[in-house]
Amino acid sequence: MVRTKNEEIPISSGGVHNVLAAGTIVTGSIASDSDFRLDGRIEGDINCKGKIVIGPKGSIAGNIISDNAEILGDVEGSIRIKEKLVFKSTAIIKGDIFTQTLEIEPGAHFNGTCTMSGKSQMDGMQAPGNKKANVTPIK
Repeated sequence: MVRTKNEEIPISSGGVHNVLAAGTIVTGSIASDSDFRLDGRIEGDINCKGKIVIGPKGSIAGNIISDNAEILGDVEGSIRIKEKLVFKSTAIIKGDIFTQTLEIEPGAHFNGTCTMSGKSQMDGMQAPGNKKANVTPIK
């Protein structure tokens, strides 16, 4: 919050979120307590307690665990979503998915198995192990 003489103004109305920008590669696992947007590349697992968005240039070689997800980029690994999983038309998925609700736009590519179950069954999902992440900018 920013405070002026008579009022407080919120800095961000969209809430707290993390971003991994295009041109960045992370090797290792990432855990986030808030929303996460991936426009770079991760070689490892992601555990996100909010919503994860993988942008059209984003990619991950690893597993995803999150409450909600919207995927526009590439994923090679399993995806475990407690609530809603959305594959946009540019998404390319190679791996198994586990979710309560699934939405796939025409044009999205999905190669794997899909298991849909209730939220109570998804609550027992295990988080990926904690590993140190190495950030390497692309030159």
